[in-house]
Order: sequence, then structure tokens, then C-alpha cells
Amino acid sequence: MAQVQTDDGVKLHVEESGDGTPIVFVHEFAGDHRSWEPQMRFFARRYRCGSYAARGYPPSETPADESAYSQDRACDDIRSVMDGLGIEKAHIVGLSMGGFATLHFGLHYPDRALSLVVAGCGYGAEKNASDRFKNEVGTIANTLLSDGMASFAEKYALGPTRVQFQNKDPRGWREFAEQLAEHDATGSAYTQKGVQGQRPSVFDLQEQMAALTVPTLLLIGDEDWPCLQPNVFMKQVIPTSALVVLPNTGHTANIEEPERFNAELADFFAQVESGRWPTRDPRAQIASITGM
Repeated sequence: MAQVQTDDGVKLHVEESGDGTPIVFVHEFAGDHRSWEPQMRFFARRYRCGSYAARGYPPSETPADESAYSQDRACDDIRSVMDGLGIEKAHIVGLSMGGFATLHFGLHYPDRALSLVVAGCGYGAEKNASDRFKNEVGTIANTLLSDGMASFAEKYALGPTRVQFQNKDPRGWREFAEQLAEHDATGSAYTQKGVQGQRPSVFDLQEQMAALTVPTLLLIGDEDWPCLQPNVFMKQVIPTSALVVLPNTGHTANIEEPERFNAELADFFAQVESGRWPTRDPRAQIASITGM
């Protein structure tokens, strides 16, 4: 275990395991550094793995100033973790909120990324869902501050893209729900308002994503409904991307289907490290299926 300090002085809790090429795991809103345990155990056999708790998630510090939480901060915190651990380049793996941060890291610091795994990314990104998403963010933040973490976690862990996990693996889902209930209500509320609520839609990042040259793996579950269309869009736009869709799987793909998730990542890393990950052939985007 270690602590690193961000540019604005926030101390982040980091856990490491293994030796080799570095991988940095970036968790989702309802998770924390512990959410990556199935990946830490598997990949630490061949890689140097690091997982950290985002600002507002104990044992990392919870800044009292709401303005300390933003998408840019979440992106830069990945860099701070790498700097604090002495890592120049790494595979960056993020889920949901962490997937957004990973995507932004690739856009802002492409020279620091060996590859990007952007998993479960896209909730609230569709233009027709923008107002509803912002209303949800406000409701979630207010509920956290008024009712506390335990009450919120009991409901949030049973969301429509979480029940797949509960049905498949009640024991694993219960561990996830219990860990969620241990989070800091203020840190989670500020994260909702500052990071989630203010982040740009992926549909507004088309120009930047079209210029992205870092190998990118997009990964979602086919029952993670709010993320399906945004991921098809990202696949169309990012020339170095591939899209993996796990069947009968919800939002928490890395803990719901850890073996499939790990296998996809292992194959991706191997292709990247061997120099075999492709950039899309422009001929593949011709509208006609015959190319004529």
C-alpha cells in the first residue's frame, strides 16, 4: 500500500501487486480500489498492477471543497498516481466513471498510455438523455447528503444494470453492495455533482476521439442499456478501437464476469505489446458492402 499526492494536494490510497509492464485500474462510481481484486490477482502474475481509491473514497482523502471534484481532476489523478509510483507509461483500465477518466486520460496524455480499456462508459451521454441524467445526478447527490450512504447503497446496488450481477452471483453482489455502503456520503455526493454531472458527453468529443492513436478496447455488457449506443459511436469514431460486448451482462462487467473480462484484456494487452494492434483500414468505412 502507498499514498500519492495529487497536483492540488489530495492524498490518494494506492495498492500495488506484481512486477512487469504496469497496469493502472480506475474504478467506477459505486466501486473503489477493492473492485479490481479479480483483475489485480490475475494480472499481477505477469504485470505490475496498481489500483487506487479516487478522491472522496476512503481511505483516500475527501476534499471538503466541492470544486475539487471534476472530470479534469479525475483525469489528472491518474497521472498523479503514475507519477507517484514512478510509472512513465501504463495500460490504463477504467470502468464507467473510471472509463470516462481513462478516455480523457488518453485524449490529454496519449504519450503516457500504452493502451486504454474503456469499459462500461457512456451512461447519460446520449443527447436525448442529458436532462434526465442531470436530474438523476442531483437526486443522487441530495439523497446521499440527506439519507446517508447505507440507505442509498441499498437501493443503488439494485439498479437495472446491477441486478444481472445479483442474479448470477448473489455472494459477489452482496460483497459489492456492502463495500458500496462503506463509502463516504459527502465524497460520493460531490463526485456525482462535480465529476458525473459536469462531464462532457462522448458525443461532444468526436473530433478529439477521431485523432486518438492509442490502442483502445471498448468493453460493455449487452444489458448495460444506457452504454450500448455511446459505445457503437465510440467504435465508429476512434480509429484504433475494438468493441467487445459480453452477453447477458450488466454494468459491473469486471466483477460480474471476471474470467471473460480478464481474458479479453489479456488478449488485448498481448496484441498491443507485440505491435499487432491495428488502426482501422479506411476501406472498412466505405458505405457499400461490396466496396464498389
